[in-house]
Amino acid sequence: MNDVFKQIYEMEGVSGLSKHDQLVNGILNAIQNKALQQGDLLPSVNNLINEFGFARETIAKAYKDLVTRGIVESKNRVGFYVSNCDISQHLKVALVLFAFDAFQETFYKVFRAEVGQGVHIDVFFHHNNIDVLESTIQNIRGRYGLFVVAPIPHKRTAEILGNLPMDRFLMIDRYEKISGDFSYVAQEFDKSSYRVFEELKDTIKQYDKMIYYHRPAADTPIEILHAFKSFVKTHKIKHEILTEYIPGTLEKGNVYFTINNTELWNMLKDCKVKKLKPGKDVGILSHNDEVVKELIFDGITTYSADFKVMAEKAAEFVLTRKKIQEIIPTVLIRRKSL
Repeated sequence: MNDVFKQIYEMEGVSGLSKHDQLVNGILNAIQNKALQQGDLLPSVNNLINEFGFARETIAKAYKDLVTRGIVESKNRVGFYVSNCDISQHLKVALVLFAFDAFQETFYKVFRAEVGQGVHIDVFFHHNNIDVLESTIQNIRGRYGLFVVAPIPHKRTAEILGNLPMDRFLMIDRYEKISGDFSYVAQEFDKSSYRVFEELKDTIKQYDKMIYYHRPAADTPIEILHAFKSFVKTHKIKHEILTEYIPGTLEKGNVYFTINNTELWNMLKDCKVKKLKPGKDVGILSHNDEVVKELIFDGITTYSADFKVMAEKAAEFVLTRKKIQEIIPTVLIRRKSL
């Protein structure tokens, strides 16, 4: 019974959680962590009053809630016991993303479809702001059965995410080292970017210069910058690293590489205005593939992890709770723009 009490006590530190929710979530966590098995007797009302000081009405309401969900049953003169350990149909998942960009929308749609309607998903966005991430984690901790989080590369990230239960945590999109043994389904940026640049080397060398737009204050992975610097140094390629694309600055004879879609659309707009043909007059490379990049201007060359596969594997973790530690391969898709 002490393990059950421990799960309930863990809910005390969750900001804004009512005593009713503290008791319900604590018991659900105890079932999920196998501290309670089917047929096990739950703490009596008097036990909970003595241990936590809850009002009798609060305990009765919490147990009634669990009975309504089909997880708990009551027996006259015996008490309440666990009748169903399959809480998947009652599972609440917190999904924490950077923002709702096109590729993250792809992830969400596939993830939502794969887990099915029996799983409730709430989506949160941190917009690459470490303070927003911290407040989000504080608010969702203890309120959800599983936590699927796209982290921020920041010195505070490990401490912030370390507050989540590692057995119910899945890191997605990018890998950040934190303490403990945890599951992840992520992409890799350094070696994969260098490999892509190498595959494109002969084509890139046909142009005068390669320009890469790296936004240090945004979510642009620093690993891609490292790979780019290494590539141009190794192959003695004339280059520039700029912080943002200024509309109207597109010049014939250059290769342009951006991660930001707004910059890409402005480049393509300038191609149209200046009558420059991607793949001939200028080269264009984009990160993260999506349908529109396959269609416009006879196709934009991209490289990307498959977010559909990432979402499928994340959904499998949610449904099975089986530990996963996997890096999704990065794929170069060559089209007419480079």
